[in-house]
Amino acid sequence: MARVNVICEGPTESRFISDVLAPYFWGRGIYLTPMLLGVPGHKGGRVNYTRVQKDILIQLKQDASVYCSIMFDLYGLEEGFPGTAPAPDLVAAQKAVYIENAVLQDITSVVPDLRAEERLIPYLQVHEYEGLLFSDTTAFAFALGQANLAAQLANIRNLFATPEDINDDPNNAPSKRVAGIYRQYNKVIEGTLAAQRIGVDRMLAECPHFRNWIDRLAALPAGY
Repeated sequence: MARVNVICEGPTESRFISDVLAPYFWGRGIYLTPMLLGVPGHKGGRVNYTRVQKDILIQLKQDASVYCSIMFDLYGLEEGFPGTAPAPDLVAAQKAVYIENAVLQDITSVVPDLRAEERLIPYLQVHEYEGLLFSDTTAFAFALGQANLAAQLANIRNLFATPEDINDDPNNAPSKRVAGIYRQYNKVIEGTLAAQRIGVDRMLAECPHFRNWIDRLAALPAGY
């Protein structure tokens, strides 16, 4: 059995981990638990590196038998993240990998005795959680109870090579595009229902950076 505490930024990601990803991994002997960023009374919200680093260190220190991962939107990162000035010619997924590696290097240098190189699996969602939901626009529309929106969602998806490429402009991020055609969109409730209807396997087929994260988790040795 491998236990993984996943630090995330808000209730949408927390529900995705507990209600969608955790059941996907149960049969593999891997148990994911979402951990909201921050201390009690100040959980979720701003994703700056001071808060993230603190929470990662807490997770690594408190139980040496547990793995730690993170799940934050690339487009929502705030100040201080190592690696946030990568080469300008990198595409979004490459930027995410660059920052993920920089985070791992930073944590490993801070606590070299805690085997962060083995126990920490950083992940940044490109560009935003809702990008995953564009993996199946028909299922997404049905989960919203708005089957008539399937074509509009598909039109958005078809502008990009993958759902992860739906861009990070503040006005055109995936969630903003959804809200633009369905103002009542509820990220936590409907976002979770949509993810459950779409399924992890469909997301893996459509989203290569997400698939890389899931593959890394799936490869964790049982009985660590």
